[in-house]
Amino acid sequence: MNTIDDLSIPSLRAAYLNGSLTPRGLTNLLSAKIAAIEPSAIWIHLLSQEQLLQYAEALESQDPRELPLYGIPFAIKDNIDLAGTPTTAACPSYAYTPEKSAFVVERLIAAGAIPIGKTNLDQFATGLVGLRSPYGIPDNAYRSEYIPGGSSSGSAVACAKQLVSFALGTDTAGSGRVPASLNNLVGHKPSKGTLSCRGVVPACKSLDCVSIFANTAEDAQCIYSVAAQFDPKDPYAVPSQHVPEAAPLGSVQKNFTFGVPETAQLKFFGDIEAEQLYAKAIQGMEALGGLKVTIDFTPFLEAALLLYEGPWVAERFVAIEEFIRTSPDALHPVTHKIIAPGEHLKASDAFKAEYKLKSLKRLADQTLETVDFVLTPTNGTVYTKSEVAAKPIELNSNLGYYTNFMNLLDYAATAFPAGFYKHGLPFGVTAFAPKFHDAKLLDIAGRFATGTPPVDEDTNNIPEGWNAIVVCGAHLSGMALNGQLTSRQARLWRTTRTAKTYKFYALPAIGDSIPPRPGVIKVCPQSPEAVSIYVEVWLIPTAHFGSFVTNIPAPLGIGKVTLENGDECPGFICEPIAIHSPQQPAQDISHLADWRKFINQNTSE
Repeated sequence: MNTIDDLSIPSLRAAYLNGSLTPRGLTNLLSAKIAAIEPSAIWIHLLSQEQLLQYAEALESQDPRELPLYGIPFAIKDNIDLAGTPTTAACPSYAYTPEKSAFVVERLIAAGAIPIGKTNLDQFATGLVGLRSPYGIPDNAYRSEYIPGGSSSGSAVACAKQLVSFALGTDTAGSGRVPASLNNLVGHKPSKGTLSCRGVVPACKSLDCVSIFANTAEDAQCIYSVAAQFDPKDPYAVPSQHVPEAAPLGSVQKNFTFGVPETAQLKFFGDIEAEQLYAKAIQGMEALGGLKVTIDFTPFLEAALLLYEGPWVAERFVAIEEFIRTSPDALHPVTHKIIAPGEHLKASDAFKAEYKLKSLKRLADQTLETVDFVLTPTNGTVYTKSEVAAKPIELNSNLGYYTNFMNLLDYAATAFPAGFYKHGLPFGVTAFAPKFHDAKLLDIAGRFATGTPPVDEDTNNIPEGWNAIVVCGAHLSGMALNGQLTSRQARLWRTTRTAKTYKFYALPAIGDSIPPRPGVIKVCPQSPEAVSIYVEVWLIPTAHFGSFVTNIPAPLGIGKVTLENGDECPGFICEPIAIHSPQQPAQDISHLADWRKFINQNTSE
């Protein structure tokens, strides 16, 4: 194996179990991959090859089947401790080197995960933009002129660029959800206290959460199930009997209700396309069996205002009080402007805000009792780096419109992809519910990822920066090689059939390493043997199209496939000579005309 593009947990586990990959080999491949794009401002500190080798060697005597995260690489936001590695919180003067890792990091490593490095962030986790760091600004994974989102900017981009399988962030006001949305990721902000914050530089200690970035809800749920262990030394940790067990994806009821804010309470800040994408996401939820319920969003919005316009700013000041007094010039100017006023807030302000929050939570809880969850945009619009630089606080506040209230009201939330702008930037939505509903939210995110309707079925209207690809075999949704598409941020666009002008074959397996593959051969349309084959059309970013095609082994290739509506799209085809090989003849499965039917038939025999 010379390259590695699919870092999903199921894919890596399969490779470890069949012996085609080792942890040592993985770390070598990732080091080369990361070196090829550095410097990128994603990382503040990368582990050396020698350090990575120590983690890999520690796994060599272990059984991959006994460790749920055996050899799974991950990134750590640099306000979370990793033993022997500096923690900076994106402030060089603040840096220290911990002797112990954060509790959550210890749990992940004990389960077999391999830390790759510490990632960039908005300084002291204050910001939703990803621009407030002396270590540079990570590029958005899709459009470099746009913000990556923050404060967990580096963690999100590292995950989106397939440099790690998952990443840890923190989320006090949206820092784990906004960057997930802007980089087409699942970002799970767990119920407060279910993931320990011991070993995390606090922002607002009473509100902070460690969050999870992953490319799929399945991976996020796997990480959550490992990380959500009770820490008796964290005073804010939730007792173990309240930590929810992860439910299998698809286990939640098929019919459900979901709340959406009243139209007048939605804000898209002039972004008409974001408004349209949110409307389509609602349609997607309804297509999954959801019943839309309009709710009064007022108590949520009023609670959100308390985070930065109330006394919780004082908690940010307390978190770094000694440092900000002795080294005020060491802070990023915007970070200092936000935190410094917290010194002058009074205890009476705190009590007044607490009374108001309690009243708002009662109203908000009553609203949540009427639905299974609430669905909002994750962020109502997107901004370029230059736009945020010109209005750093105002535009940051806009990004928090749908996120700032979450921890104040003590809810769980999962951000997940819900489409793309025409210019190619991702759009995301967030589902939130009362605390301890984490498994339900991750389940919904997983079902939405495979069930949301296409954004636009016109093959002549492919968004700029994307390529269509027709798949008919193991790359179909839920099949063994689908991760080669999803790991490249591809999304399902259409399910359809080819024109009735093909024959369909199963190419024989080759040894233990290459399973049976489909062969699509074009024949005369008038042939009585010609059939229409079930296919999926996926959109893949142009930047990743080449690496996907390069890995396709002969006798398969990419050519023009004619769909049943007459459109032609690039897709998998087969060299005719493979069908007639006397040594390994192919099996004619034209009568099935669907690769899943062939696989299911063979499995049941």
